[in-house]
Amino acid sequence: MVLSRKTASPNIPASVLAVCRVLSGRGYQAYVVGGAIRDALLGKEAKDWDITTDATPDQVRQLFTKTLATGEKYGTITVIVDNHSVEVTTMRKDSLYSDARHPDHVEFTTDLTADLGRRDFTVNAIAYDPLSQTFYDPYHGLKDLRRKILRTVGDPKARFSEDALRMLRLIRFSATLGFRPEKNTLKGIQPQLIARIAKERIKEELSKLLLAESIAQPLQLLYTSGLLEQIIPELALTAGVKQGSYHPWDVLGHSITACQAIKPELHLRLAALLHDVGKPQTMSEDAKGIHFYGHDQIGAELAEAILQRLTYSKRIQNKVALLIRHHMFQIHPHSSDKAIRRLIHRVGKENIHDLIELRKADVLGMRHNPRQVWEYFQALTERVLQIIESDHAFTLADLAVSGTDLIEELSLKPGPLIGKILAGLLDKVLDEPELNTRPQLLALAKAFIESPPATDAEF
Repeated sequence: MVLSRKTASPNIPASVLAVCRVLSGRGYQAYVVGGAIRDALLGKEAKDWDITTDATPDQVRQLFTKTLATGEKYGTITVIVDNHSVEVTTMRKDSLYSDARHPDHVEFTTDLTADLGRRDFTVNAIAYDPLSQTFYDPYHGLKDLRRKILRTVGDPKARFSEDALRMLRLIRFSATLGFRPEKNTLKGIQPQLIARIAKERIKEELSKLLLAESIAQPLQLLYTSGLLEQIIPELALTAGVKQGSYHPWDVLGHSITACQAIKPELHLRLAALLHDVGKPQTMSEDAKGIHFYGHDQIGAELAEAILQRLTYSKRIQNKVALLIRHHMFQIHPHSSDKAIRRLIHRVGKENIHDLIELRKADVLGMRHNPRQVWEYFQALTERVLQIIESDHAFTLADLAVSGTDLIEELSLKPGPLIGKILAGLLDKVLDEPELNTRPQLLALAKAFIESPPATDAEF
């Protein structure tokens, strides 16, 4: 089980070393395990450091002055050293996983190999003794790490049946680590089991996947594995939906390509992934080709419902839905100032740049010349910036008069009429920004009261 010391020793934080020294000094085993060792060996920044030991939770508590019982049921005690948290978990063997997520009960052990054998993937089943600078690798995780392969510890079906979230973690790790899932491990995926996992946990894994650098192949794998149909069936339905001669991919392939092309910010990646989710419902075909009239509106509604189901925050739901609802905007670098002002008004200054990013990713997802696409949207962005920096009015708050001004200056009573007048004034100012002065707006409001138009459009 002891590997030769050819593998370079990872840098271990002082707080972790201190915990290992205390445990070892009292005669207990102490090994650094899990993702921190994996990431350190890959040259990545390791964040959460875990130690496994044969000391029981009670014994760990007795050895350290400041501890927290963060997972005592499963043998985990958090030790605080110099304001740093280090998780210390007693070596254990797990029983059956009746809920496909957690073991029914755990049995503590002194056998390191047995403890490593309950872990998900071989690259996460490497133990390191920082005091002797020795690796313990009974499941050949170091070899898989060098070959960039994701393989379960033992039988894949058994591992995924124990904890169904591991299936999604497999795909997430393929994105964040850039590793290739081993063939038998993929065959072990049982997508129906993911239904037993809490939506919050699925959301966490999906979010980590989407924020990775290279996500196109992992997202395709999410579909081919059958997991996408379980998690976002509305998006899975876009597979095989053709879009006509301008699109080299079906709707799902296009959505994945757009998702890869957009900035790695969660709301943008979600918007790009879901921006065409309304196309299957709106597809029609005639002599002129394939059409998806209203897919932006339907897509916004579907995306909001999907994100709510996956327990994303209301802020994320609203922002993603807004971007999808408006992603088919018609302005371009040579549009009139009036048209651009009205789009900014509809989506808000805080969202206009994200909307342009989404549209750019959408176009890149059609395999257009990337340089030409960049130049086009750079020109559009510059136009939008010029108009925003001109200090135009885009909201009611930007008007030179307020509802209070109308009440006091025109002797009006509070009520719906005030809001109607302000909306009409903003509509005028969007067309003619020079009207946004107090005297001119009060004059327009007075004229409206004295001679109200037949329709709102005639304000």
